[in-house]
Amino acid sequence: MSGQQNDRGNGPQIFQPLAGDDPATIAGYRIAAKLGSGGMGKVYLSYTPGGRPVAIKVIRPEFGEDPEFRRRFAQEVQSAQRVQGLFTAPVIDADTAGTHPWLATAYVPGPSLADAVVAHGALPVQAVLLLVAGVAEALHVIHGAGIVHRDLKPSNVLLAADGPRVIDFGIAYAADATSLTGSGVTIGTPSFMAPEQAAGRKVTPATDIFALGQVAAYAATGAPAFGEGTSHGVLYRIVHEEPDLAGVPDRLTELVTRCLTKDPAGRPSITEIIEMCRAANAETVLRRPEDWLPAPVAADITVRAAAPAPVQTPPPPAAAPTTPSPGVAYSPTAPVTPAPATPPPGFGPPPHRAQQPHPPTRQAGPQGHAYAPTQYPSYAQAHPAPGRPVPTTTNQPP
Repeated sequence: MSGQQNDRGNGPQIFQPLAGDDPATIAGYRIAAKLGSGGMGKVYLSYTPGGRPVAIKVIRPEFGEDPEFRRRFAQEVQSAQRVQGLFTAPVIDADTAGTHPWLATAYVPGPSLADAVVAHGALPVQAVLLLVAGVAEALHVIHGAGIVHRDLKPSNVLLAADGPRVIDFGIAYAADATSLTGSGVTIGTPSFMAPEQAAGRKVTPATDIFALGQVAAYAATGAPAFGEGTSHGVLYRIVHEEPDLAGVPDRLTELVTRCLTKDPAGRPSITEIIEMCRAANAETVLRRPEDWLPAPVAADITVRAAAPAPVQTPPPPAAAPTTPSPGVAYSPTAPVTPAPATPPPGFGPPPHRAQQPHPPTRQAGPQGHAYAPTQYPSYAQAHPAPGRPVPTTTNQPP
């Protein structure tokens, strides 16, 4: 499961300023900008204490109020934290029990496949083959963690400089059995559903293979394989009709056709998909060059890499304590002013002591002289340097 999804568009629309209803912080993460919003919630840009950008998805309130969603969401987050593939955005933090559930993933500086196709058109064949192979590898890791994506689509595939990243895996399952679903909310995107998913039958890893075929067709042609229109019309075509592959290049036809087989048992395995990508690319081993994407898409990556700087915290007031109060919870981005380091005995000056508002109680010594029972000669008094007067300490009566 992941939580990153950028809105479409270029320039200032990529990093949107916060509106009045957007939080300034989320569990200690200071929000730098809004990345976008979707059916499951809003996505924000923040940073870890070490300066790494992260994407934080805050789940919509109506989902957070559903107990069944929370149960499944917690289960999926736990599973997603085991997903550490090269072509996924790892989950690094989450809160599934708070008032507003959220999860944080590594920020991927790249447009979604949907954004790239809308802005620049279909991808060349070689880029599509590398895209499909990378997504297939991501699905291998996701399925290995016991997760079926259920909502693999162009907006959930980000294009990074070193390959694609699959995001939002498992969230559709978390929302699948909520009360909202019973009220007519459709989980998944109709244009990229599998026939068994559209018909309400059992969903398996083969469901994601069908979606991968649709993603490949979209990347190569710029249009969904089963057309557009009303949800009911698209779903009917997915279940009962064949896809329109007239614009799919010949080198991709076998790959896309086999993935879009109606019967889940007839679809290729992930290993077979990668082998078909190798054969179509006339290579025994796929190698991903740094310029695997067209120049306009690569330029979009550069724009997104220039993320807004982390929000700076104003300096604390002079009277503020130098150490956090006992019981204060850890905040990943809130700075903590360290206490002055105390040097080892005999090294450096003695640590500074703040003046007490009232002197400590002193005990009476012989002949009525006052003395502090814990006061001892300093190192300089006990071991005076040659030719230097011995420093003395005068005890004043209270």
